[in-house]
Amino acid sequence: MRARQLLPATLVLLTLLGLTGCANGGGLRVEGAETPVSSAPTTPSIMSTEGGPAKVAPVTVSLAQVRIKLLADKSLDGFSRSVLVRCLAIDRCLRRGPTANVLHSAQPQFVVTIHTVDNFTFGAFLIAVEPTGPRRVWSLKADQLKISASQQGDLIIESEIFAVDDKPCCPSVTRVEVYRWNGRQMIKVSSQDQKGD
Repeated sequence: MRARQLLPATLVLLTLLGLTGCANGGGLRVEGAETPVSSAPTTPSIMSTEGGPAKVAPVTVSLAQVRIKLLADKSLDGFSRSVLVRCLAIDRCLRRGPTANVLHSAQPQFVVTIHTVDNFTFGAFLIAVEPTGPRRVWSLKADQLKISASQQGDLIIESEIFAVDDKPCCPSVTRVEVYRWNGRQMIKVSSQDQKGD
């Protein structure tokens, strides 16, 4: 009698697991501050085996690999390049940001911010993880960025802007911009400035 009750539950569980494996990856995964700086994102890479089903092997990318890839990019701006060249302790110049499926692909992407030794953030990169390693999809230069991801996969960027009469210590304007992937590139879909007190 007990076996008859467990059999349907086991079949339902196996069916759900099978359907989960076929999901399109459209969900959003956001990692918070508890994620270590040097943590490496993992995304699946399909490897086939003879006579058997395809198996999934993780592709890991470290911030050190991201640094190497950025330095190899000839279109990288000069200031970012000079910071990365001098930065041998990676967590002193790069920081992992949120993970989101901005490209609406099977593999999520993640944000990396770049900052000076005294933690002044001046830019960000959207990194796609591929079997060959990291690939820069998009970048943005702005001061003191705070980046989050929406449930739709948009990137919400908050940055500090100096008004004409602001003191060097204290920007008085916060700019909030929303960027979205249009199928070919990231585009700005909205921008709003908020004046502080």
